[in-house]
Amino acid sequence: MKIRANKIDIEVEDSGPGMNADGTARPVVLLIMGLGMQLIAWPPEMVRSLVDAGFRVVRFDNRDVGLSQHFDPLGAPNLLWVGLKHRLGCRIQAPYSLQQMAADALGVLDALQIDKAHIVGVSMGGMIAQRLALLAPARVLSLASIMSSSGARGLPAARPEVTRVLLSRPADKSLQAAVEHTLGLFRAIGSPGFPMNDAVLRERVTAATERSFHPQGIVRQMVAIVADSTRAGALAGVAVPTLVVHGKADPLVPFACGEDTARRIPGARLAAIEGMGHDLPPGVVERLLELLIPHFDAARAR
Repeated sequence: MKIRANKIDIEVEDSGPGMNADGTARPVVLLIMGLGMQLIAWPPEMVRSLVDAGFRVVRFDNRDVGLSQHFDPLGAPNLLWVGLKHRLGCRIQAPYSLQQMAADALGVLDALQIDKAHIVGVSMGGMIAQRLALLAPARVLSLASIMSSSGARGLPAARPEVTRVLLSRPADKSLQAAVEHTLGLFRAIGSPGFPMNDAVLRERVTAATERSFHPQGIVRQMVAIVADSTRAGALAGVAVPTLVVHGKADPLVPFACGEDTARRIPGARLAAIEGMGHDLPPGVVERLLELLIPHFDAARAR
């Protein structure tokens, strides 16, 4: 369904409020997806398990991807120029900021009349979740930052072969070429300890590409990530129960980035998953649920 949040149109999927056996409202889990990914990238088994565990699950397409509002009038930034400025330590002017994207997420809660939620973000979504915890701590029951980063300078970068795939373009402008390009990226960043069934992966990538293919939006999101240079220093101000989860085999956002994030957030717990890369195959989802549900319950108890 489409809602109006932070003055823009956002596509949302909501499992619905529901009630617990004692008559209280189900606690909400807000899921924030990563760079260029749509709300359907959250594995169905993960959403279903959270609902079965007694949570109301809300997902949404970030601005500029999926069925949410696109920002093509803002133009497509030159990534080579942005990368050079970043290496030189120059200030980068992004079409919009991760702070604005966090305000979008807060707007989703407002539009659905949700007072507080557990916030879960993966990759760029983890960065947005961190910003949301700083922006509106009274609205955040807990924070979970998964396969993400503080954005601090000096952290290790992605493996060169992964960067090459990430910055490459499809062979042509057809949807099939887009599918093959995305499959190549997922194979490059996938979890070596939890191999994804290739047929299932192709089915999900094809469904996402047919739902929406908008590469310009991905470029603008990338620049928003690079431009968010002050978040690392601000993380000391996060005052909500925080779980940081990171794969030991992540080739896109190396494990040291998760370690750094956990060090910067007071009281944060770091959970490392051996064999996990930068994706959400069934085995990783199973381990995430084993970490997330107790994390939510402990935060509620506090």
